[in-house]
Amino acid sequence: MTTELPQRSLLVALIVAMRPRQWLKNVLVFAAPLAAGALLEPDVLIPTLWAFVAFCLISSSTYLVNDARDVTADRDHPTKRFRPIAAGQLPLGVAWSAAVVLALASLGLSFTIRPSLAGVVGIYLVFTLAYSLRLKHEPVIELALLSMGFLLRAIAGGVASDLPISQWFLIVAGFGSLFMAAGKRYSELERSLHPSPDAAALDAERSVRRSLSGYTLGYLRFVWATAAAVTITAYCLWAFEVAAAPSTLPWAQWSVLPFVLGILRYGVVVDKGEAEAPEDAVLGDRVLLVIAVAWVVTFGLGALGV
Repeated sequence: MTTELPQRSLLVALIVAMRPRQWLKNVLVFAAPLAAGALLEPDVLIPTLWAFVAFCLISSSTYLVNDARDVTADRDHPTKRFRPIAAGQLPLGVAWSAAVVLALASLGLSFTIRPSLAGVVGIYLVFTLAYSLRLKHEPVIELALLSMGFLLRAIAGGVASDLPISQWFLIVAGFGSLFMAAGKRYSELERSLHPSPDAAALDAERSVRRSLSGYTLGYLRFVWATAAAVTITAYCLWAFEVAAAPSTLPWAQWSVLPFVLGILRYGVVVDKGEAEAPEDAVLGDRVLLVIAVAWVVTFGLGALGV
């Protein structure tokens, strides 16, 4: 059965092509200020909020570039053909122009906040364009670039507010990013190898990501399991470092429990092959959301020295 394309105006098509749902990934910019226990300070919170906006703009720019670049392939894909550019609802010229405007706006905003933040955003842009235009078909390399996208978001918050970033924070953010990236690819490969019996899934099987041919389920399981182990170990060491600050209760140490539970719960999602879109995987799991809130509260109280 053929599904009709949704009707969209040019403005709505542009907004949809910017993928606002995926802006959820950009909340990672709040990680470093939260870890430093300074997120609620006005001179930290305000630049961090602007850094969030800057990353929403730059990520939307790269989504437009990716969709404009892949428009021909997307038109043959069972689900991507509904994207505004592939559906012919957003002209290529408008998409490319909007991508340039969004990128310039993001870099300009970042430079206004702090020149070093513009450097982080610029690196993100270079890495993401390299991924979209050339390297997304290269196994392992594309995995590293995907991880760097998450890591640079986490670094941006500290840079925007000029906060020192702990070495443990970098290790946790780096390997946590690799854990999510490998889990995403594992889910994609699992779906392509064991599709559901409906026709749409069989069509999707013929549209698999080219880089997946360089992986096996066993290899990707090894990568995300190793990344999870390093992330948990580094977080435990980091939590006890944070706990060295005066606090009425051992909040930072207690935060280890929800953190580990969160990793293990997300691992269940990955193992089921349901982590192709990390933001959907998190938002669709109420238990995981509750665990995440518990972690934010306990670690935040520990970082603030409550």
